[in-house]
Amino acid sequence: MPSPATPLFPWTHADQHSLESALTSHVAARDFPCVGAKAALGKGTLAVLACDRVDSAWDDVRIHDALMKFAADYRAAPSLFRSLAVVFAGPDTLDEAAFEAALWRRLQSLSDKDVWRGQSYDSRVSADPDSPHFSLSFGGEAFFVVGLHPHASRPARRFARPTMVFNLHDQFETLRADGRYETMREAIMVRDEAVAGSRNPMLARHGEASEARQYSGRAVDGAWRCPFHYTGAEERADG
Repeated sequence: MPSPATPLFPWTHADQHSLESALTSHVAARDFPCVGAKAALGKGTLAVLACDRVDSAWDDVRIHDALMKFAADYRAAPSLFRSLAVVFAGPDTLDEAAFEAALWRRLQSLSDKDVWRGQSYDSRVSADPDSPHFSLSFGGEAFFVVGLHPHASRPARRFARPTMVFNLHDQFETLRADGRYETMREAIMVRDEAVAGSRNPMLARHGEASEARQYSGRAVDGAWRCPFHYTGAEERADG
């Protein structure tokens, strides 16, 4: 199996090697359902960034640096099956609601840094988390986020450390254009059903319902409201 992608920066977290190894072993496991992540691992394009705590802003600038570089590298040489996984050393005690809250605090902070650094929101998606066309945007590229943590109710979202996997929205559009998206989506759902005993009721295609409901992995009802608010729209209005 090819080695994981080269670290994004010359300096690393003390647990980089152990957390990266744990994640790559998890993705490589036979019962892990996401074939896209497996493809990225096989190509050596699953980049892993180890960080401290998912409930702390300590590494947020570092994470945003990684997202900016990841987006720029993709634009310079677009190719399928690239993912950036941010793996946190802890805490490993958060229940689903607490993990969801921490995940959205990190994403809000990262988005605010994108605005502060003068990055434009990807025009192909909406910044409104209630919109069926919503995606997050960093460095001018739209991203879909998958949260993993130890206490996820869905086995496919269960991993020993809190993790956020950033997947480029443009890759999904490329798969659609190539006629491969539905086949891959169905393969993932079948594999997930084999592990969990049922299909994930939260999954929806982009344009049908807001993907924000899928990020944390927690099953939410119609009353759930995403805590994210894009501040760049306010700055443009003020200008």
